[in-house]
Amino acid sequence: MPQYILKFSNINASDIGKVGGKNASLGEMFNHLSSEGINIPDGFATTSEAFWYFIQYNKLGDPLKSLLSGLDRKGFTNLKETGAQARKLFLSAKFPADLASEISAAYKTLCNGVDLEVAVRSSATAEDLPEASFAGQHESYLNIKGNDELINAVQKCFASLYTDRAIKYREDNGFGHDRIALSAGIQKMVRSDKACSGVGFTLEPESGFRDVIHISGVWGLGENIVQGTVTPDEFFVFKPSLKAKKKAIIQKNLGEKSLMMIYAVNNQEGTINLDTPTDLKEKFVLTDDEVTTLAEWALKIEEHYQKPMDFEWAKDGLNGNLYIVQARPETVHSRKIGLKIHEYKLIEKGKVLTTGEAIGSKITSGIARILHSPKDSNKLKPGEIVVTELTSPDWDPILKNAVAIITDKGGRTSHASIIAREIGVPAIVGTGNATTTIKDGALITVSCASGKTGTVYEGKINWKETEFDAGNIKMPEHTQPMLIVGDPEKAFKLSFYPNNGVGLMRLEFIINDTVKVHPMALIKFDEITDKDTKDKIEQLTRQYASKELYFIDKLSQGVAVIAAAFYPKDVIVRMSDFKTNEYANLLGGRDFEPVEENPMIGFRGASRYYNPRYKAGFRLECEAMKVVRNEMGLTNVKLMIPFCRTVEEGKKVIAEMRENGLTQGVNGLEIYVMAEIPSNVIQAEDFAEVFDGFSIGSNDLTQLTLGIDRDSAIIADLFSEQNKSAKTMIAMVIAKAKKSNTKIGLCGQAPSDYPDFAQFLVEQGIDSISFNPDALLKGIENICKAEVKAKMMVA
Repeated sequence: MPQYILKFSNINASDIGKVGGKNASLGEMFNHLSSEGINIPDGFATTSEAFWYFIQYNKLGDPLKSLLSGLDRKGFTNLKETGAQARKLFLSAKFPADLASEISAAYKTLCNGVDLEVAVRSSATAEDLPEASFAGQHESYLNIKGNDELINAVQKCFASLYTDRAIKYREDNGFGHDRIALSAGIQKMVRSDKACSGVGFTLEPESGFRDVIHISGVWGLGENIVQGTVTPDEFFVFKPSLKAKKKAIIQKNLGEKSLMMIYAVNNQEGTINLDTPTDLKEKFVLTDDEVTTLAEWALKIEEHYQKPMDFEWAKDGLNGNLYIVQARPETVHSRKIGLKIHEYKLIEKGKVLTTGEAIGSKITSGIARILHSPKDSNKLKPGEIVVTELTSPDWDPILKNAVAIITDKGGRTSHASIIAREIGVPAIVGTGNATTTIKDGALITVSCASGKTGTVYEGKINWKETEFDAGNIKMPEHTQPMLIVGDPEKAFKLSFYPNNGVGLMRLEFIINDTVKVHPMALIKFDEITDKDTKDKIEQLTRQYASKELYFIDKLSQGVAVIAAAFYPKDVIVRMSDFKTNEYANLLGGRDFEPVEENPMIGFRGASRYYNPRYKAGFRLECEAMKVVRNEMGLTNVKLMIPFCRTVEEGKKVIAEMRENGLTQGVNGLEIYVMAEIPSNVIQAEDFAEVFDGFSIGSNDLTQLTLGIDRDSAIIADLFSEQNKSAKTMIAMVIAKAKKSNTKIGLCGQAPSDYPDFAQFLVEQGIDSISFNPDALLKGIENICKAEVKAKMMVA
């Protein structure tokens, strides 16, 4: 007896052949994860047998075979016509009465005899498999109510097996058209049109970093995320902190969410997009508790399936509950074998045409082709760059011919972003103006190599591409190669590089790029004299209960992302070391900074932290570090004090930190000091009694040893870390650190530029050397050679 209907309660992961990957996954979760507290809406699915019965009943097999035999499989010039005719065969067919009766009976049971709204989702028998999973190939229909609407929706789902993109997808992946069936999943509706919805990944979608859960969301229905119509809110949750019941949300980004999709009213079909009310634009779609709940569910889903997953979630505006409405294996990063890292770097500058969110990290150039709809596909030639307002699944066959994608709208989880990752091309989304600032037919360069922000340049800009296999990099035996990192946006990618942690994380980048405001301007806001400055600060801090909390939140999140990326390896965070002229350039800074003749050796580093001019600002830095270490559980963060002139000053700073809740030794807290002033070298044993470690700042130590202002171009040629006096100072401080059994490292470019300098450091017995990312591989090579030479000398 044929089985046309299966309830979710009777479906498991092994039923892909019967109900497709999507419905098999829903059944699996409903049966095995509902008991774990995860809300999965109940439902049922039509089987592949039901689909084949529909085909047989209407004698569609031969007409479909004949139709597809005429498909242009080289250029796909008649794909559009072929797809339209195939769908017409389905939509003009008669729905078998006995099949309709079984669907209606299952619907009645699901709804307890009352016509309720349901979602009708397509699930092909080869969809959502780990080796072949393009989301959105087939259609789904929401807010379906009543028998007639339901049967019609199921028939339209059957027809969607032959959307243009689905036909092309099967051709690309070698699936026979006549061997794929379609199952329609009928699921109780979650009324997210009255709340919010979104998507998530159990890894970081750009880099594939496994210890983060990425969640994004919009107001209303989730189609606006998939279509890239709006920029969603983003949340990053760190799995180890989540498991430890710590504050696990390490970063939150507020999206503009300009539109919200709801169901049409007054008995009209379909959906409509409304302008999002201002108060909702300014508000995150999820509370921290809701983000944590979703992340905990995502973790359970991943653990159940034993693989990275992506999922769709929705919040019901009527009952206030969260639901998981779909989950499938993540297919971009989980397919990768081995760790091949491509490093792209622009080697010249050019005219910027537009910027947006970078997807991927590649650089490419080509002819820009402005397309306003999939109907313009004939205009795009292979190797050109698609520039458009936004994309949808109908664009899939077109986008596969593009070397890059640029859109006016969208965010990291938009359709264009997903496809760009799938096909391995760079994309810049959410530019706002690409279709007006880029000329059709113009030669452009697309760069996604600078972190989160992607840039489009006029003409062809030269770049350098380096490939290396991280698995084949031989690491040194004794001297630890570490990274210098400042930009949180690059942290997850950099974590895959061969390294022993972060030897120097400068706070200045985060303060400059994310906070943007002088900390004292937040503490003493009423003392700011310039109205325009006050207005800008008000705008930046508008979502926070206090301006101080703004600083703490932004700084702690920036540090947390880097600390999480390298966890549990050491991440040595240097407290702020702006000079007075640099601090003055922050918003509100000029009201709180003195004017100095020589800021390089003026009011900077440790001397600020206990001084009444900045003491309250340092307190905010300490509060942020307490959040990272104590609340988030990122105890791999060590703190470092820059430009500490005297031992007494070091003790004052340690006392100040203790007063602010950062006590050396408590919760494993270690506090290092920069060795960058001759006094640090001369009194190294005394400094070692105050601090837990040293990091040699070779730039400042060289300039102060040689009496050179490294900001002076006139005498720049005299500056050299290779100078005998500079090397003598470095050798002295290493020897004294060794004698006092205190860890010591060095941050700087010289060990990668000069093999003999690396040899010198290894011979002195330095514990670690920190490199900028672009110098890391050369630095590791130089350290390894130096260790071999050192062994030979001993032998």
